This record gives sequence, C-alpha cells and structure tokens, in this order.
Amino acid sequence: MRASSLTVAALAAALLLSACDNGGDSGSDGGGNSAGRAGGACTLGHTGVQIAASAAPSAGDTGTVTVTLTNQGAECTLDGFPGVGLRADGASSTVPADRAAKAQKLTLAKDATASFTITYVRGGAGAAKSLAVKTGTFTLPGSDDKHSFTWSYGDVALKGGGDEPNASVTAFQQSGD
Repeated sequence: MRASSLTVAALAAALLLSACDNGGDSGSDGGGNSAGRAGGACTLGHTGVQIAASAAPSAGDTGTVTVTLTNQGAECTLDGFPGVGLRADGASSTVPADRAAKAQKLTLAKDATASFTITYVRGGAGAAKSLAVKTGTFTLPGSDDKHSFTWSYGDVALKGGGDEPNASVTAFQQSGD
C-alpha cells in the first residue's frame, strides 16, 4: 500500500508541475489558458482591445495609432514590446520598436488598462516607396496569438530604398485609474 501512496503522490506532483505556465511553451493552443492564473502573461483571449488613430493627413506627415488593452481576466503581466506587423497585398513588414523606448514589466489587475502607440510616416498613395497597408496586426509579449485590425490610415512610407516601414512602436504604458 505504501508504494501505491508514493506513486499517487508522485503522479499528483507531476500533474501540478505540468500545469505551471513557463511562458515559453510554443505548443500552446493559443487559447490564452494562462490568463486565469494570477501573474501570468496577458493574453488576447482575456484582453479587450480598442484602437484609436490620429491619421496622417497627407504624404510625409506623421500619424499615430494607439492600441489600448483592458485586462478582462486575472492579474497578468506585459513584459516587453508588442510585436507589430503591417500587411499589404502580397507584402508584409514588421514595425520595429522605437529606439528611444525602454520596455518595462507592467502588472495589470482585472479591468486595468495599458496602451502602446504605432507612429508612422504616411507615404504617397501607390508610390514605389510606400507600403499600401490594408491590415495591422499585433501580438503580446510571450504569445503568438495575433490581433488583426483594418488599417484605414493611408499608405506607409518606406525607409530609404528598402522594405522597412517608416514606423515604430512604443513600449506599453499603464493607464491611470
């Protein structure tokens, strides 16, 4: 009987350890399962999203797109920069982090908000040095789940003669209560 009790205890311990979220599980089902545990990484499945823009009025002008996240689950963390992408017909680009921005680890209680901003330079419609963006996407740190949104803010200029968008993304900022 003693061997059975030890086996059951070992099995229970193994199950408890396998339920821990290590944040690096690339086999995740993308369903945001860790959001229910206090202190885990924030996931899109348990986050409300609002997008507001101050669109650049014409080519060469700067515009901003602010994404506000509201934690709708248990306390969670944002540790790093959001992953932001821009998609056009047949092309996609990654938006780099603002060089002056420094990521900080934020803890969001239930119903708390945080935001980040995409700053871009508007390109000429149909110009060779512009990306005719149709869709913006972003991921939260530690997750591959993507949130897509319609980009209706005009073409995005490309840096120099390359394929990199003339855009950047800020670090997360926690909103005041």
